[in-house]
Amino acid sequence: MLARATVFIYGVLCYLVFFATFLYAMGFVGGLYVPKSIDSGAQGSLPAALLIDAGLLGLFAVQHSLMARPWFKRAWTRVVPEAAERSTYVLFSSLALLLLFWQWRPVGGVVWSVGGRAGRLGVYGLYLFGWLLLLASTFMIDHFDLFGLRQVWRHLLGRPDAQPEFRTPLLYRHVRHPIYLSWLCIFWAAPLMTAAHLFFALATTAYIFVAVQFEERDLIRSHGDAYRAYRARVPMIFPLRLGKAGRREKTLDLIHQ
Repeated sequence: MLARATVFIYGVLCYLVFFATFLYAMGFVGGLYVPKSIDSGAQGSLPAALLIDAGLLGLFAVQHSLMARPWFKRAWTRVVPEAAERSTYVLFSSLALLLLFWQWRPVGGVVWSVGGRAGRLGVYGLYLFGWLLLLASTFMIDHFDLFGLRQVWRHLLGRPDAQPEFRTPLLYRHVRHPIYLSWLCIFWAAPLMTAAHLFFALATTAYIFVAVQFEERDLIRSHGDAYRAYRARVPMIFPLRLGKAGRREKTLDLIHQ
């Protein structure tokens, strides 16, 4: 019982670290009410800043994708309790983000600036919408499973962990990845788009469109034909299919079936 309680406490602490990181990220990307944001801090040379920023983003991308792969999970659970695997993933992701917030280098230079109070409020409204969409999307599928709390709670009660069933609630009936849609709103809704912010937005957007391919392969392995059928009828990130791209995606899904 003591071991199960320890795993549960560990999972709760990992969640609290995540939640603090989540709150700080809102200020960091939006430049709001935090000691250090995406455009604050001393500016150094442009090549050095871009190299450091690219390294920080690359570290997060590698950690976030590598630890999510099924083969890594199988190997990793030989080191950590299976019930704590998701919590550990959440902890490492949070630490990678905190390192990025701490060591991020501003670049300077304005790409665009939205003038007028109404325009700025509109952009900030889209930014806030992105965060609300992100949070809502996690609860639609199972927020506590996504961030490891369900697993450590069931372990504390001595219940075996069950594989979540494939569901498409609410927004998931219109787009397969509303969480990624929310991130795109967050990254690009900037009334003042600096060079550093643009670099961040471009890099993270590219990562999303690469990561989603790996994620969908894992989902097909887990849910088979159910996910293939879902993929064939529901757009990936945006709630529409654009011309040839949409037809090409449908054709690929039919071939994979």
